[in-house]
Amino acid sequence: DMGDDERPLTKPHWYERYVLPCVAELLGTAIFVFVGCMSVVEDTENTGRLQPALVHGLAIVPTVVILSNI
Repeated sequence: DMGDDERPLTKPHWYERYVLPCVAELLGTAIFVFVGCMSVVEDTENTGRLQPALVHGLAIVPTVVILSNI
């Protein structure tokens, strides 16, 4: 008698093993680079180096949270 938590382990499909991680990496990198580049489009003198650094730091957190299960 097996409960819900005791499912037999199955071999992952080739799509889940090879394609999904590559697509997640590509999507995560694209989001990170796009958001980072968009943070410096408006070149004002008052922002300095803090704005791009802060945006890159804050862009990586949702990207990791969204794509971490893949």
